[in-house]
Amino acid sequence: MSVLRVDWTRCDGHGLCAALLVDRIGLDEWGFPVVHHSEVGDDTPADVRRAIAACPALALSTTSQ
Repeated sequence: MSVLRVDWTRCDGHGLCAALLVDRIGLDEWGFPVVHHSEVGDDTPADVRRAIAACPALALSTTSQ
């Protein structure tokens, strides 16, 4: 199983991930992502891959658990 992760040392709070993954990520009061549903399964969905690729700070990734 893979898990969606945010690298807080890279994240600048652009909010693009929350716009692309509305059902998985929200924003806190400062505009930084809050991951609500981090489990993505063994086959990473296309929307998650698209959000990872679109992150301007390269702060999103999936890791195996």
